[in-house]
Amino acid sequence: MKISSIAMLLSLGLASSMAYAHTAGDIIVRGGPVYVNPEDSSDHVKLDGIRSDIKAKASNDTQLGLNFQYMVTDNIGIELLGATPFSHNLNLSDPNGQSSFGKIKQLPPTLSAVWYPLDSSSAFQPYLGAGINYTMFYDEKLSGSAKNDGFKGLDLDNSWGYALQVGADWELDDNWLVNAQLRYINIETKATTHLGDTKVTADYNLNPVVAMVGIGYKF
Repeated sequence: MKISSIAMLLSLGLASSMAYAHTAGDIIVRGGPVYVNPEDSSDHVKLDGIRSDIKAKASNDTQLGLNFQYMVTDNIGIELLGATPFSHNLNLSDPNGQSSFGKIKQLPPTLSAVWYPLDSSSAFQPYLGAGINYTMFYDEKLSGSAKNDGFKGLDLDNSWGYALQVGADWELDDNWLVNAQLRYINIETKATTHLGDTKVTADYNLNPVVAMVGIGYKF
């Protein structure tokens, strides 16, 4: 009697965990805060192509992130990362100090393939991913102090790059899950402005680390 009871409990537990598994055809939607932390600074700012001692830096930002994932097989999915627009303050720094230069907004949609190495019956599902990113920069604005210094116009080139990620889902039941993920996104752009008749450029290797925690729902 005891053996049959234990066997029944194990079979119920297995069935329960199988019910929570990611399977081919599942659609997973995740949402939560996304924190973007760009690299410390750009390459040296150039004045008409001549290297200066000035560097540019973009600030961190946190926005609402959304993931949409389709499971192609039980272990491989295709995922699209989106978010509300990120806003970054730009500062210029030199050996004498730092000054405000402007503000930009960007959207970094990222398409990735993700691989879940564990058996699909596990409620805890770590994964690895790799994909491609396209970052759109817009609404570039110079600060008041930069305008007062004689700068005119600000433009950042859009960027194509690669993306790498590691993450994990923890399935709470058949539909709901908790997610955490960490990404490295290759974002390289050129910022251009003018100081009088002098063209001023800075090559930004933003290459941010992007962290997200959130809640997901599986259809």
